Amino acid sequence: MDLPATEYEEAWRLQSDLVAARKKKKGLDTDVVMLLEHPPVFTIGRHGGLKNLTVSEKFLEKRNIPLIRVERGGDITFHGPGQLVIYPIIDLHAAGLSVLNYIENMEEVMIRTVQDWGIMAQRSLVNRGVWVNDNKLGSVGIAIRRGICFHGMALNVNMSLEPFYWINPCGMQKMTMTSMEQELSSPVSINRVRRAIKQHIEMVFDVELVTTSLSELDCLH
Repeated sequence: MDLPATEYEEAWRLQSDLVAARKKKKGLDTDVVMLLEHPPVFTIGRHGGLKNLTVSEKFLEKRNIPLIRVERGGDITFHGPGQLVIYPIIDLHAAGLSVLNYIENMEEVMIRTVQDWGIMAQRSLVNRGVWVNDNKLGSVGIAIRRGICFHGMALNVNMSLEPFYWINPCGMQKMTMTSMEQELSSPVSINRVRRAIKQHIEMVFDVELVTTSLSELDCLH
């Protein structure tokens, strides 16, 4: 499900509604994948804290950038325009996936996607996500509620990386973030990346994605 740029809290509420509907199988008897971008926002996962925010909260307030605590795993991160965020709402048991399988599959989707642009990314032996050398290109953070997995992955396509200097990304000091555009030193179309990542979701998870919209999901009405 392709969505326009969506405020973080709105997308978060939508995920919660879909998780509830997926568990009850009330109007939602299949998994859903949401693809979107967020306006600038910092989120802190359940393992994080303000100690990894290296500027003041007032600094963020002056720039109208929210700071939101959420239930996903991980520490603090930044979302903004030019970053493609993918939120699968998936029943892992029904899909036959362990949590580790699922996380590794999401990483594999990002690795294969950026490889289409000639970027050779890989996993880290010690940290989750997708990396180009020592620079982080894509992140993974999930939560599980009543057996349904939500939140997901974020791939830096052509976003401004400056806000990552205002935090210790994922709680790691001196970690450098990168983007597809920075790695290539040339423009990258986020719409092309959307199309590519959907193809790789289909291949890695062995599924067929069907285009839908919010208005077509009965569980939300």
